[in-house]
Amino acid sequence: MADEKYIRAKKRVKDIKDFYIHLIIFLIIVTILTIINVASFIINSEDGNLWFLFPLGFWGFAVLMHGLKTFVFGHESSWEKRKIKEVM
Repeated sequence: MADEKYIRAKKRVKDIKDFYIHLIIFLIIVTILTIINVASFIINSEDGNLWFLFPLGFWGFAVLMHGLKTFVFGHESSWEKRKIKEVM
């Protein structure tokens, strides 16, 4: 039983770590894309294209789903714990 708790805790820590890595990479890339978009807008003042919003929106949604999976739906509920004990 202690081994199972350790394995679950280790998996939980890995999931949280993976989420934070995903979030940091997202923030870095979106910042770079925003700088490129603003710089290209300054150079070509005629082109008011905000193309960086597309990766920001879609990837941002993916990061949001990853966060929900990790922090809201990623851990066992009390119902699941009871059911596991019942089955065992």
